[in-house]
Amino acid sequence: MTKSILRAALLSAAMAVATTAPALAAGAPVVTTVHLITATGVGAAIGTITATEGSGGLVLTPKLTGLPPGVHGFHLHANASCQPGEKDGKPGAGLGAGGHFDPAGTGKHLGPTADGHKGDLPPLTIAADGSSAPEPLTVPHLTLSDLAGHAFVIHAGGDNFSDTPEPLGGGGGRIACGVVGEK
Repeated sequence: MTKSILRAALLSAAMAVATTAPALAAGAPVVTTVHLITATGVGAAIGTITATEGSGGLVLTPKLTGLPPGVHGFHLHANASCQPGEKDGKPGAGLGAGGHFDPAGTGKHLGPTADGHKGDLPPLTIAADGSSAPEPLTVPHLTLSDLAGHAFVIHAGGDNFSDTPEPLGGGGGRIACGVVGEK
């Protein structure tokens, strides 16, 4: 089962890169559909994230519904897949997305304005009605061209942008995901 999941994730990633790279290179806004995810698969669409270039970096405008209220960890992950996978012999939601996007191999989880990995995005705030805040999020260390071949992942809890007391900011499980550029 693990090999078939890995094959599906790799095929999905290759297709995503092939179809999103031209749009990203052109500088046009990139719209990504976000889905709920579980350890058994990708579920219903819950909205979109639109990425555009801004004067201060990449601008992400989430329009999401159906998420638990509160602050959630939000990251760009290494692979263009939202498929489930296994970790330590246990099934997990969205593990096909891999780890946080870290092209320089820093291994550092320092937040969206520091010199750690590039996958850290500003926290995503969800209102009591389950919708995302209307304000766009600015990511100074990313451009549209960085997004090809990756996935946005929303975690169950907040992110403290540190590896203590828990690894990767303590955001917990993955609850929603969108392969960049897939509608």
